[in-house]
Amino acid sequence: MDADEVVRLRRAIGRLARQFNTSATDGGLTPTQASVLGLVAVHGPLSLAELVRLEHINPTMLSRVVGKLDEAGLITRTPDPDDLRSAALSATRRGKQLHQRIRDQRAAAVSRAAGQLLLKDQAALVRALPALEQLAEQLQTE
Repeated sequence: MDADEVVRLRRAIGRLARQFNTSATDGGLTPTQASVLGLVAVHGPLSLAELVRLEHINPTMLSRVVGKLDEAGLITRTPDPDDLRSAALSATRRGKQLHQRIRDQRAAAVSRAAGQLLLKDQAALVRALPALEQLAEQLQTE
């Protein structure tokens, strides 16, 4: 890819990310809170260390996010009996419902927008998915 194409790709991904993040605030959550809730709802129970690895944010920030989600009744912390400094995080029923609502809102928004594209452009997006997923994986390891 040439430099202009790389810039266009980065800008397009950035704009998409900002649009997706706005739907997180519909549930009263910040984008980071919505992301952490999603990880716990889908992959939980998870430890803080696992969340740091998956979410790529510093432990102090993650601790604050988890505290807010816990206070809001969206996740629960279950202490590890073998290591009292550690806890398993699980989504509550309310947390799972909110995660599902945010996910559905995001999916509906993408579906509506994609439905306005030409069929050839919709097909191009579908064909690009494997490359975009690989790009995300590659960026995560750097």
